[in-house]
Amino acid sequence: MPELSRFQGIIIKLFFNDSTQHHKPHVHAYYGDYEAAIAVDGELLAGSLPSKQYKMICGWLALHEEEVYKAWNKAVRSEHFDKIEPLH
Repeated sequence: MPELSRFQGIIIKLFFNDSTQHHKPHVHAYYGDYEAAIAVDGELLAGSLPSKQYKMICGWLALHEEEVYKAWNKAVRSEHFDKIEPLH
């Protein structure tokens, strides 16, 4: 699963061909022992994260929405995508 971005101890990844389980564009976020699937629109689809980190990811998704959708579209076709700038 390729890494899309990394910031504040959070790792954001995309799976290739990952369009069937959650049925909407999403990323997988990892923070310590926490793991979650979060839709590009910010909806928590599965898993859990501490509130602060979830809010940071939602902010990052909002700032980079167009880039995340482009990466998602490539990933579901098993194409490589570019990393996205982290949250500063």
